[in-house]
Amino acid sequence: MKVVLQRVKSAQVTIDNQIVGAIKQGYVLLVGIENTDTAEDIMYLVRKISQLRVFEDESGHMNLSIQDIEGTFLSISQFTLLANTKKGNRPSFTGAGDPVFAEKLYANFNDQLKLYSGLDVETGQFGANMAVSLVNDGPVTILFDTHQK
Repeated sequence: MKVVLQRVKSAQVTIDNQIVGAIKQGYVLLVGIENTDTAEDIMYLVRKISQLRVFEDESGHMNLSIQDIEGTFLSISQFTLLANTKKGNRPSFTGAGDPVFAEKLYANFNDQLKLYSGLDVETGQFGANMAVSLVNDGPVTILFDTHQK
């Protein structure tokens, strides 16, 4: 699994001009699933993301987690994170998970994230063409890849 985490002041995802998910302070998570991903990968990411300390404390140091600030998540499926660009100019997406498998793992990831963190998890819609807008905070952007722990 690959997840791109962005610390945000606010974010929303729209489909056909309708807001389907919106958050204030928290994380936007762009989630890419591979066919080799497992429940172990999900729990590894859930723990790391929930406990990641990248919010500033009263001294201005990145020392607080999303749980500490009672933030929220906006999780968006994004198979293009698995693009292979080594050959030619058109990316190959053969590394992306089978849609049925990936949708199941994506839903499990979101459920486990909510259970583990105790925080709200807003989502986009799996497989939809979505418009994502956000106010990046920092900017702070971190890449997680369970195949490179």
